[in-house]
Amino acid sequence: MTDPNDPNLEEINVDIDVQEILLAASQHDIRKLRELIRSNTTAENPVNVKDPETGYTPLHAAIAACEPDDDDTAGAAPNGVHTDDTDKQSEQEKLIQAGIDTVKFLLQEGAIWNDLDNNNETPGCLARRLGLKELYELMVDAGVRAEMLFSRLQGYERLSDDEGDDEEKEEGGHATENEAQESQPAQTSTEESERGEATPAATETEPDVTSSRYLQSHLSFQNDRLLDNDQNGVMMAWESDIMAKTARKLLPRPGLRVLNIGHGMGIIDGFFQEQSPSAHHIVEAHPEVVAEMKRKGWHEKPGVQIHEGRWQDVLPALVEKGETFDAIYYDTFAESYEDFRGFLSEQVIGLLDPDGLWGFFNGMGADRQISYDVYQKVVEMDLFEAGFDVDWEDIPVPPLEGEWTGVRRRYWVVDNYRLPICSPNQSNPTRAMYEDSPSELRAHRHRSLFQWVLDRSVDNTVPLALARQSSHRRIYLESTLRQRGESEWYGDDTVWAGV
Repeated sequence: MTDPNDPNLEEINVDIDVQEILLAASQHDIRKLRELIRSNTTAENPVNVKDPETGYTPLHAAIAACEPDDDDTAGAAPNGVHTDDTDKQSEQEKLIQAGIDTVKFLLQEGAIWNDLDNNNETPGCLARRLGLKELYELMVDAGVRAEMLFSRLQGYERLSDDEGDDEEKEEGGHATENEAQESQPAQTSTEESERGEATPAATETEPDVTSSRYLQSHLSFQNDRLLDNDQNGVMMAWESDIMAKTARKLLPRPGLRVLNIGHGMGIIDGFFQEQSPSAHHIVEAHPEVVAEMKRKGWHEKPGVQIHEGRWQDVLPALVEKGETFDAIYYDTFAESYEDFRGFLSEQVIGLLDPDGLWGFFNGMGADRQISYDVYQKVVEMDLFEAGFDVDWEDIPVPPLEGEWTGVRRRYWVVDNYRLPICSPNQSNPTRAMYEDSPSELRAHRHRSLFQWVLDRSVDNTVPLALARQSSHRRIYLESTLRQRGESEWYGDDTVWAGV
């Protein structure tokens, strides 16, 4: 008989309330779940409780219960007589539908879409591994909603906070990336940079990967990689095939004008040169990369102009000069998705020829398949809102197991790279109105943006601080239009009423 006082026995702490919630989730008992979640007074967040042994949340439990039965003998009757599989398929379909209904309920109750279990899997990762496509897509959509909401609320909150310290911001004070993310749940949010993003496996003692830290770090230029001070992979040679395909798509013939933001190892710029562009502008922010470019003679290559500095500072000057390009490529390091969204929504329109193409290194969320899928949809929505179509091409990525030796963290784990080629939405009726005047099209889009902000600041659906910010954009826009001789509307104060 076991001695209850035996000190060698491990103490088992079972929270009955937690286990009841997880059991109800696994049984897809929505009525019981609703009762347990809403009556629970002990757990801080009952819809996100975790099993101490598996790390399962109610979402994990509801999805795991839908695992298909792969036993070949499950449909066999005695004496080896096989029954019709129709009933078995029907039962599985009912089970999946019950799982879908339960997952939807849990998400409505505030379940976290990307919480990790003890196997380092989100509920979506679990659904994908079990081959549950419908449940996986449901979790992807939940991730898209969460990321869109967080990014918008983050922007509004920051603008609201800025109201009292405008002078400080004008002197160059900026919130750090960590400060900007404090309002977000401490989960595996995909609000990350395209390269160098922090992964869930990163420890709290590791230094943050931020743009300011990167720009101040010393770089290591090697044959097959470019590393920063912390051994983060800034760019690696395995990306060459991706870059080559991208360059040929963006510059399909000689004599075109191209703008590249982020030189790094110079992989894509080398492929751009092979396409014989008539103008080749390169924006590079890191001083050591610029020095390496000059050492290799990039400033002497045909058509090349090197712009030293951050694109946020360089591109407005190019717009003011009236520079336009047939192709634009964006590949920065340690910048947030918010930076990228600002680039596509505010900068591309002033620099891209109406018939031009542009692309970017699509590495957002590439350390986890569900994050990669979430960000494809997020990007598509933001591109559509900014007036662009996007075509994707899946490119298989070869095994990279040997590539990460000496690199701090793997920034790529997914099987396929989705190569994006973006173009202005030609079917847009607004675009058709201004087909003969690209500059008027750009001006119209800016007017529409400002009017949208103003309209919603009046009915309080957009904070006044956001409308207030547009006053700075007005100064920039009016300066641009004045230089281009397009003064027929910019002095009309009725457009700016309320700013």
